[in-house]
Amino acid sequence: MLSAVIHGFILAIGLILPLGAQNIFIFNQGARAPRITGALAAIIAAAFSDTLLIFLAVSGASLLLFSGPRVQRLIMAGGVLFLIWIGFSIWKEQANLKPNHAELFAAKKQVTFALSVSLLNPHALLDTIGVIGTNALNYSGSEKWAFAAACASVSWLWFFGLAWCGHAVGKISDGTRIRSLVNKLSAVMIWGIALYLAFSLLPR
Repeated sequence: MLSAVIHGFILAIGLILPLGAQNIFIFNQGARAPRITGALAAIIAAAFSDTLLIFLAVSGASLLLFSGPRVQRLIMAGGVLFLIWIGFSIWKEQANLKPNHAELFAAKKQVTFALSVSLLNPHALLDTIGVIGTNALNYSGSEKWAFAAACASVSWLWFFGLAWCGHAVGKISDGTRIRSLVNKLSAVMIWGIALYLAFSLLPR
């Protein structure tokens, strides 16, 4: 069982590290919050979404998602449009940052946005359900669920840590320039993912 836990933990770290819409949103909410508790709604919503996807993947949802090319193409096509919109939202936001006066989303808006960048992001879906679901096939019984729990624990630890880092950055010389740069880089990276997905949809 220990090997399943280690496998799940390392795999999840590799999947969650790349900068994307979900990560930048959590980071920014932490940076905007006068206290870290102000970003709790976003943190919990994002971590819960990842946990849900992980346990769906381990329970066999990955088989349904990859049951046919049409389903994959539909998810990816919708995802390209979603990622383009997210990229523009993040890029546009950087122009509106003001020292120590950045608007912190209300809890309801935090939850809504966190759920959207978690559950409607095809890159996250394909990584979480596809990669984790496929790796889970190596285990059965309690080992399989230990693997899932290890994967999910990474999301909770990561998002709390990411929000805390954002909060710390927000206190350093108001963090405006840093957050603006991170937003721009994140938007470009998200558009890059969208472009990659769009090319993968082209007939071969």
